[in-house]
Amino acid sequence: MEVTGDAGVPESGESRTLKPCLLRRNYSREQHGVAASCLEDLRRKACDILAIDKSLTPVTLVLAEDGTIVDDDDYFLCLPSNTKFVALASNEKWAYNNSDGGTAWISQESFDVDETDSGAGLKWKNVAGQLKADLSSIILLSEEGLQVLVDAPCSDLAQELRQSCATVQRLQHTLQQVLDQREEVRQSKQLLQLYLQALEKEGSLLSKQEESKAAFGEEVDAVDTGISRETSSDVALASHILTALREKPAPELSLSSQDLELVTKEDPEALAVALNWDIKKTETVQEACERELTLRLQQMQSLHSLRSISASKASPPGDLQNPKRARQDPT
Repeated sequence: MEVTGDAGVPESGESRTLKPCLLRRNYSREQHGVAASCLEDLRRKACDILAIDKSLTPVTLVLAEDGTIVDDDDYFLCLPSNTKFVALASNEKWAYNNSDGGTAWISQESFDVDETDSGAGLKWKNVAGQLKADLSSIILLSEEGLQVLVDAPCSDLAQELRQSCATVQRLQHTLQQVLDQREEVRQSKQLLQLYLQALEKEGSLLSKQEESKAAFGEEVDAVDTGISRETSSDVALASHILTALREKPAPELSLSSQDLELVTKEDPEALAVALNWDIKKTETVQEACERELTLRLQQMQSLHSLRSISASKASPPGDLQNPKRARQDPT
């Protein structure tokens, strides 16, 4: 929610829009709510509220989610309300804090619940248990599952998977790269959406807008004649899936494969009603989820094939010169 008021030194008769934000220092969980009209206003208030010494200025503001530096007013104004920022003094570098997703996608209430979650230690063990049964199942994990493995203690994870610490370190590094790649895709889609919105304002997509209006008019006519989509069917998707579909720029990258399958099987009209979307947007998201699910399954099948080929080469029939190696489990 945005509020309106004066920021900094008010000018007579001028009303400026204030964007609600959340601020904290590096390595700190304590957050402060503040409203700022521009990036410079937010920097100034960060120094005052967080008691940053003037000798350590200028202050750099980064997104708490991924450390992205916010140094442009246009980008700042495009961010959602209640976005979380970390204020870095001139001698500090951003450090990832697992207790804070740092996003506008997560409400402050959910943040407080996460801090008191005592089951975090068991979560990574459950995911590690899946990997012991089938390593290729890592492709089917959601972003949350991947992050749990990245944040797990290396020595404990190595013991759970019965692998060396060096192997587990490489695994965690690879998983972090996967998470980074998904975030890059998400940010690219956000930039593309902003670019398309700018084109629409300039009139370049006027014809598409007219088609959308015509389609919307047909849907309204159908409702007026008694065809109510709200009563067509009920959506059985879990709340976290609906939340991801509504709030994530690229929800197919955030959901697990099981969740993706549920989305693709859902009736488009019922899903559109549940999300308060038009049918075209709903079908587009379902198609994206189906493509992501197909890609993950293909990757898993490729891993199975490669593992089978590797196992057959490692243990050739009739090899009696290395009996210890012959007794090893190829999986």
